[in-house]
Amino acid sequence: MTFDIVWVGYIAGICTAVAQFPQAYKVIKTGETHSISLGMYAIMTFGILFWFLYGVLLSDLPMILANFICLIPSLYILYITIRNLNKTKNKQA
Repeated sequence: MTFDIVWVGYIAGICTAVAQFPQAYKVIKTGETHSISLGMYAIMTFGILFWFLYGVLLSDLPMILANFICLIPSLYILYITIRNLNKTKNKQA
């Protein structure tokens, strides 16, 4: 029996992609983002985007799939966080 290293990539990808969904679910359910760091989520989202692009350039399917799946909730959380910050600023003005 041989070990196919690509499965390590798939397992890592599943773990990192799935890790985003509890936070996204909470944001969808409550709409609350005041405890989320905009800087951290912006940097992380751009990092995920570049990992996705890197996977595309390498034609690395585990990297492409994991980062594409991870990008969806990350972009959503980033969008809602920015939207909520803008709403807060508009109320204060």
